[in-house]
Amino acid sequence: MEPTSAILSAVSIANIVVLGILIYTFGKMYSKTKAQLPIGMILVSSMLLLHNVIGAFAYFSMDQLFSQEIFPYMLGVVIAELAGLLIFLKITLD
Repeated sequence: MEPTSAILSAVSIANIVVLGILIYTFGKMYSKTKAQLPIGMILVSSMLLLHNVIGAFAYFSMDQLFSQEIFPYMLGVVIAELAGLLIFLKITLD
């Protein structure tokens, strides 16, 4: 595996962990309040989780298809997503 694919996969896996925590937190919120908002947040988080699972799998299995020139852009996208998810998690837990 290329080092670039390993880095992209590691960040995607970090996104998966954060999304799992968010889904668990929203699930607890829903069980306590029976409000509709946490259901929507679970759905959005689940779709983002699916996106990251597919992305991590693609980085692992199709690393030969990714060129070195596109790596900084792809890394920027996954890091921006991770930063956004961490901010979202912090806001949710407060």
